[in-house]
Amino acid sequence: MATARKVLLVDDHELVRVGVRTSYAELGDWTIDWLEAASLADAMRLYGEHDDIDAVLLDLNMPDCKGLQGLRLFLQAHPGARVAVFSGTQDEFVIRQARALGAVGYVGKGAFATQMHDALLALLSPVAAMNESRSNAPTQSLFPRLPRSAMYDRVAELGPRHLEILELVLSGCTNQEISNSTHLSLGTVKNYVSSLLLALDVRSRSHLISLFR
Repeated sequence: MATARKVLLVDDHELVRVGVRTSYAELGDWTIDWLEAASLADAMRLYGEHDDIDAVLLDLNMPDCKGLQGLRLFLQAHPGARVAVFSGTQDEFVIRQARALGAVGYVGKGAFATQMHDALLALLSPVAAMNESRSNAPTQSLFPRLPRSAMYDRVAELGPRHLEILELVLSGCTNQEISNSTHLSLGTVKNYVSSLLLALDVRSRSHLISLFR
């Protein structure tokens, strides 16, 4: 008899949700019980209402969140969740930062059906979940292969607040805008930016931004 797995799919496009739900009603010996949310707020509410969700597929851009902010907020609310980013972008920085923030995998929307199938199998594997629990780190195979880079290795070592500030800097925000967004004092933001430049061994803000373009 097939074993059920419960997955929360978070995407604001109904056609995407319908396509995933109908294409992957079953995976191997598992039947998939799909829960759906069209916003980050609905996703966090649903996750709180169900204590048996095996994994979350989280889109990065929805009406109430943009970029990796949604991943950060979801994991702050539900730190034990196994969240895989479900995105159309294959930007190396985004993938590496998602891993550093605590995502357990990165599933591309443009993946071939066989790749999507294999990614979902790996995501729902009890062996993968057990290994992550023991090592306190996501399984490397759930992420696309990326070339080694000293710069991105240093990014992966940054803490959550530094990553948040870095994301805002790279999006073009001024120190004042970062202060308004994070509710940190302007002086604290300046200290964070200075420590980022030092940690990543760059000369200036513009030099930092150029490395990720």
